[in-house]
Amino acid sequence: GDTLPLQCHPTPSKEPAPASSAPAHQRSRLSAKPHLRPASVCQAGDSYTREKFKPRATRDLEKEKQRLQNILATGKDVVEHKVKPVVVQTKEEEIPEPDRFEELVNEIQERREFLAEMEALGQGKKYRRIILTEISQKMREMEILDKKRSEEMKEIMTKDFPGGNKSDPHD
Repeated sequence: GDTLPLQCHPTPSKEPAPASSAPAHQRSRLSAKPHLRPASVCQAGDSYTREKFKPRATRDLEKEKQRLQNILATGKDVVEHKVKPVVVQTKEEEIPEPDRFEELVNEIQERREFLAEMEALGQGKKYRRIILTEISQKMREMEILDKKRSEEMKEIMTKDFPGGNKSDPHD
């Protein structure tokens, strides 16, 4: 029924103190009046001591010297160009685009793994039609890509060898 204490003392991990002494100790500390410290106590502490000013360089002085030397020597302010965007562009050029056929193979494999996981969890019926439909669409796209590639290869072969392959009598 009393008011809540103003300060909460942490409980130690050691053996608890006797219960009879703890409440008596807390009652003597708590009072209704706020405790004000006298000015002499405040001034005696290090609350009123000022920190010494320590100047620090806010900019790189060597870079400033080089920039000013360039301005005085050439009359122009030379701006440093960043090399990072050029490196990023070369990396993009070096990375070949992934083959769509390989992407389709990977997507089909991912869908099969997903369906196996769902069946293991007892949710196979829910996802089976959807996944099998997606797999069939991917297979159809793979067939179309395969036909296009084979036609391109035939065109390349006929351009390189206009007479055709005479060793095969069935052609």
